[in-house]
Amino acid sequence: MSTCDRDKVARLCNLDSTSGMPPKASTSAPSPETAEQISLFKSIGLSQAKAAEAAKSPKSANVLKSIISTFGLATRDPPLEEKQAGLVAAAAVLFGKSPATDDTQVKQGYVVTAILDARLKTTDQVTAAVKFVESQTWPFDNKEFEEECGVGFSVTPEELYSQVLEKISAAAVVGWSALGATINLMKATPGLRWASPLDLKNAVDKAFQEKFGPKLEAAAKAPAKRAAATTSKSKAEATPASVAPRRSVFEEGFLGNLHKPGGNPQIHPHLREAHLNATKGEVWTRFPPEPNGYLHIGHSKAIFVNFGYAAHHQGKCYLRFDDTNPEAEDIRYVESILEIIRWLGYEPWKITYSSDYFDQLFDLAVELIRRDKAYVCHCTQEQIRADRGFLGEGVKPGPRSACVHRNRPVSESLEEFQKMKDGHYRPKEANLRMKQDLDDGNPQMWDLTAYRVLNASHHRTGSKWKIYPTYDYTHCLVDSFENISHSLCTTEFIASRQSYDWLCDAVEVYKPRQSEYGRLSLEGTMMSKRKILALVNGNHVLGWDDPRLYTLIALRRRGVPPGAIVSFVSTLGVSTSPSNTETARFEQTVRQHLENSVPRLLMVLKPLKVTIENLAEDYVTMIEKPVHPKVPELGTTTIPFTRTIYIEQDDFRLEDSKDYFRLAPGKTVGLFQAPYPITCTSHVTDAVGKVTELFCRVENEGPPKKPKAFIQWVAHHPASGSPITVDETRIFHRLFKSNIPPADFVSDLNPNSLEVVKGAMIEIGLLSLAQRLMRDVREESRKRTEGASTAGESNPTDGTPHATMEQLVGPECVRFQGLRVAYFALDKDARVAALEKGAETTRQQGDYIVLNRIVSLKEDSGKAM
Repeated sequence: MSTCDRDKVARLCNLDSTSGMPPKASTSAPSPETAEQISLFKSIGLSQAKAAEAAKSPKSANVLKSIISTFGLATRDPPLEEKQAGLVAAAAVLFGKSPATDDTQVKQGYVVTAILDARLKTTDQVTAAVKFVESQTWPFDNKEFEEECGVGFSVTPEELYSQVLEKISAAAVVGWSALGATINLMKATPGLRWASPLDLKNAVDKAFQEKFGPKLEAAAKAPAKRAAATTSKSKAEATPASVAPRRSVFEEGFLGNLHKPGGNPQIHPHLREAHLNATKGEVWTRFPPEPNGYLHIGHSKAIFVNFGYAAHHQGKCYLRFDDTNPEAEDIRYVESILEIIRWLGYEPWKITYSSDYFDQLFDLAVELIRRDKAYVCHCTQEQIRADRGFLGEGVKPGPRSACVHRNRPVSESLEEFQKMKDGHYRPKEANLRMKQDLDDGNPQMWDLTAYRVLNASHHRTGSKWKIYPTYDYTHCLVDSFENISHSLCTTEFIASRQSYDWLCDAVEVYKPRQSEYGRLSLEGTMMSKRKILALVNGNHVLGWDDPRLYTLIALRRRGVPPGAIVSFVSTLGVSTSPSNTETARFEQTVRQHLENSVPRLLMVLKPLKVTIENLAEDYVTMIEKPVHPKVPELGTTTIPFTRTIYIEQDDFRLEDSKDYFRLAPGKTVGLFQAPYPITCTSHVTDAVGKVTELFCRVENEGPPKKPKAFIQWVAHHPASGSPITVDETRIFHRLFKSNIPPADFVSDLNPNSLEVVKGAMIEIGLLSLAQRLMRDVREESRKRTEGASTAGESNPTDGTPHATMEQLVGPECVRFQGLRVAYFALDKDARVAALEKGAETTRQQGDYIVLNRIVSLKEDSGKAM
């Protein structure tokens, strides 16, 4: 549903779409025809305001008139209640935006009937109903219709309250600051889609009252708690990422102290006024990546800051590709950057390119020359460096000298610049340089280059241009063109702020305010595109998406959820200090995100066969077990328990001891979720003394033994397809030995950074679970895709696609915890038929299962991810 349609439906329910307040009454008098329609619509139970709203759109009004006539709603006895009438009118709005077909009246009648007999009770249900019937052909499957629209859904306030308490406990919520996050969490809970928002909020309020006391009392205690928290840095660093912060990161520190829109000084007052007229006083930001490589973990902070700050202030954020260097750019990077931004959960307001403004940038360069603030220079690169005082690496800068071309006549520079544009010069034979201030102490004021000659075809403009603007010239001007209110960048651009301001003022255009925050780095990793390319070309890694790297496509392939990355960045905060963070902290955030959000399956990484001697050869018991003991909405799976099972090799040893509680000769151990414990009676070894098989008895007679430990297991049962054997389980350790890789980084590579285990076994629930997870993710992605498609504003002029299911769905979405082993996800190399719609949920011929370890269950300093 488009924004316009959402607004209309909201108003028909007597709510303003943004404020939640009743709409203001119109002061203009309706036409006689409109007045007649309003009178008709009031006759079915609509209020004056709702009837007037329904009459605004001719198409919707005609649909509503047809429905009224067909169902005799104007003379209905008893008349419709106002809420039902509002739902009918809302359905008319939705049907009114679609072209009429042969079965349109059937579809309209089907939905209206469901409203009149009270099966559809909310606008959300009506919206789902219209979408359903418009995507189907008559006759409809009534059961499928009712499931899709939440017909018959019922949850009592007591049940809601109980579920809220479980969520609060599972997410380790600590106070009223997490109220909004908890409400959103409940709304996203499977099975609560159709719950009343008011009942949901009341249930959360009630639970918070019980857990944390009255809200005002909690607020009064907050300052004392904050003071106590600051006394222990180690405790603060150990705070789980899942605990909601007391204040939003956008409300405190660096971001909280940013200027208000329009608060950035201008050379002329009218520039500020024009800016505020364009933005309506909103926050407008931009994320401006160069399309010359893949984004890495450091970019996730820039994405979070720019998109998040705008969203927090109900503003807008551009995705702008800074494509001014065609020699290094590639369309594959454009596509990857857009896909990763959407994967992280953000949708650009508009997608633009610096190349969109090449004509305007050229015109301003000409104007700069005319104002005698730029000149064409023909010096060599060596001479330019010497004039700027650079005498060599490690040598203290010397005195600066003006370029010999600096004071050439304006007319001559204009002529030379046109010759540059026309292709008269080869690269490095001519440059346009800005005439700044050579006496300033800031190197960014020493006559920076604005344009250079490049013999390269541009991925969007082709061979139109022979000259291309530099970053120093382009960035501030395009920020100005796009009315950016907050130009947020990292601290390495602090020195550039002076030249940024200088250029905007030199050509007298609106001047955005550049503000700088500390960049994000992780220890033990490498962010340099040049160095990663060397690893890729040297076959030291599997590619740019090798899960040992910290490019975002690599983290995605490994199975790290996008929400965990956003959570990690948000908990670090945003300040002017760089964040050189340990990978252990990142891993811990990922664990906490996965802890209560992914299923848990029985798994043995290195299987050891166990034969239970006192069970018959054909013995089998099917066990239904929860997928997650703390998250019942994840459902259940059914697994077999048979005479032959497999346990983890490390869960058995020949030598027993007092501090060892797992299996050993003569010892009893429990099996997770199995009916009985087992006792080891004997074992078999191979020629080198390695244990190859155990013989045990099940303790199913007499008083039950209470084992001191439980271990994971999987059963051998070919009839049900158990166990599922994994072809490859890839376990990733640190790529480098050092926290800060040296200049000769190849010599620092960890030779054991990739461990491949073959033959791991998983319970049979994996494939049906994978199919269900993919179905859920496809549905979520479909909704995201629809939302992006109706947003409209992010439509770029060159046909760059909106979010698509292909961008948001991949095998890495199948994530689970191997009980007592680690967290895993399917790798892109996997071939699993069950992931396809309608496929069988048993292993098929040709399947090849590859798992990536996302993260271990606990920190292991010797074997980091």
